[in-house]
Amino acid sequence: MKRRLFLSLATAISALGLSPAASRAAEAPDFSFPSIDGGEYDTRDWRGRPVLVVNTASLCGFAGQLTDMQALHEEYADKGLVVLAVPSDDFNQELDSSKEVSEYCQMEYGITLPMTDILPVAKGDVHPFYAWVRDQTGFVPKWNFNKVLIGPDGAILGSWGSFTKPGGPQISSAFTPYLKG
Repeated sequence: MKRRLFLSLATAISALGLSPAASRAAEAPDFSFPSIDGGEYDTRDWRGRPVLVVNTASLCGFAGQLTDMQALHEEYADKGLVVLAVPSDDFNQELDSSKEVSEYCQMEYGITLPMTDILPVAKGDVHPFYAWVRDQTGFVPKWNFNKVLIGPDGAILGSWGSFTKPGGPQISSAFTPYLKG
């Protein structure tokens, strides 16, 4: 019976696109992200809501996913979903300044979702959020547009690579159970 239950749980975790490590991850401590437009985002303000964090780059071939991210923001923000874009130049595909990134993303993709300043996510002295994700699950962005979903309680619900679209079924099935009516 225990073996069958374990296999069912393992199958369910796999079907959601989660690694077993991700499903056991501890609740996130509070993090602060510098906003691209000044000020800060504090993850304490988002407790009780699912948060999709995506490392982005304006000049990347996956940049079209910014449109998908904005669509998620527009469709689900009122129901509780936070979509956070984290521009990074770790893979040498970001513009030179935060001002350029902000203007480009607003003009090309109509971005109004929360966006951070340009931050390291995979190389060097990475932002503490990405260091925590790495320490909890072993997940490190291997390219731009990698996604990490944090549950309302601050636990890591899953992580996905560049080819998984932000609004794809793997991700949406993981956050929709946590949305408000």
